[in-house]
Amino acid sequence: MTIVEFLLLLLVAGFCGALGQSLSGYSRGGCLVAIVVGFIGTLVGTWLARATGLPEIFAISVGGKSIPIIWSIIGGALFCAVLGLITRPRRVVD
Repeated sequence: MTIVEFLLLLLVAGFCGALGQSLSGYSRGGCLVAIVVGFIGTLVGTWLARATGLPEIFAISVGGKSIPIIWSIIGGALFCAVLGLITRPRRVVD
C-alpha cells in the first residue's frame, strides 16, 4: 500500500465516520475521531451485512481492499449511537 492509497483510505474513513456521527447525533472530537469512527463503522457494518446476508452496497476499492461505503456509514452511526447511550451527557456551565 502506497502513501497515496493510505491517505485515500483515511479520507474515505473520515467521510464515513463524519456522516455516521451526524446521523446518530453524537459527535465528540474532530477529524481524527471521525476517522476512527469510520474504521470501526467499517468493521461493524461489514459484520452486520455478512450476518444478515446482505450484499456490499457502493463498495470502493483502495489498495486492494474493498470498503463498503453505505455499510461503513451505517456501522459508524450504530457505533456512535451506542456510545451516546452509554456515556453521560456533557455538563453545561452557565
